[in-house]
Amino acid sequence: MVALISLFVVVVLSLIITRVATVALTLTGLSREVARFQARSAFSGVGFTTQEAELVVQHPVRRRIILLLMLLGNAGIVSAIASLVLSFLTAAGPREVALRLVVLFLGLSALWALARSRLVDRYMGRLIGWALRRWTHLEVRDYADLLDLHGDYRVVEHVVGPDDWLAGRTLADLRLREEGVLVLGIRRADGTYIGAPRGWTEVRPGDTLIIYGRAGLLEELCRRRAGPEGDRAHVKAVEEQEKILERERLEDSLSR
Repeated sequence: MVALISLFVVVVLSLIITRVATVALTLTGLSREVARFQARSAFSGVGFTTQEAELVVQHPVRRRIILLLMLLGNAGIVSAIASLVLSFLTAAGPREVALRLVVLFLGLSALWALARSRLVDRYMGRLIGWALRRWTHLEVRDYADLLDLHGDYRVVEHVVGPDDWLAGRTLADLRLREEGVLVLGIRRADGTYIGAPRGWTEVRPGDTLIIYGRAGLLEELCRRRAGPEGDRAHVKAVEEQEKILERERLEDSLSR
């Protein structure tokens, strides 16, 4: 039973380590989803090759975090496997093996529930974030918090297709700001990146747009096709945005 307890301790420590790494990577500017994926990939040794992984490798602080995760992950996984094997090899008989299987299932289920708990995740994230800011030198900001990405607003990457409403037009022609959408950057098909593009910038098929706005609107914009129907969707989105702005102005005036 001692080996089984050791296994639970290793699993708990692994969850805490990956959670700390996720928050640390988030503080370097990665989104929460990307940071969680990279932390778990590095800790488990899976080593997925993605565009986000290149951003981690090219960033000195992120690179140190991932390197430490790899070292701790190798030790943690080996310890977990050793504890699991020992817990069953030392069992006195079939009845004790069955009992340990039940304890193992219940314990891992409880840990999984805690790991999936939003309440635990929220408070643990705040505590870890405070500790990292207090005792480390991560001179960066959590862009997800700065842009209020936990609310109705999102940052989305959209690959422009040849039939998209966006394709073949300049940002001035598209008038996305009137819909409440900001184009933060454009990555051309050849890898060229345009940060904070201006009105004369043309959106081409194959471009990847980094856009910021309300989640529902961004989903509709990414599905919008060229032609009269797309133009009507734009007009409707502009009218919706005007209503939102009017409501915000009214609320602001009442709060004074």
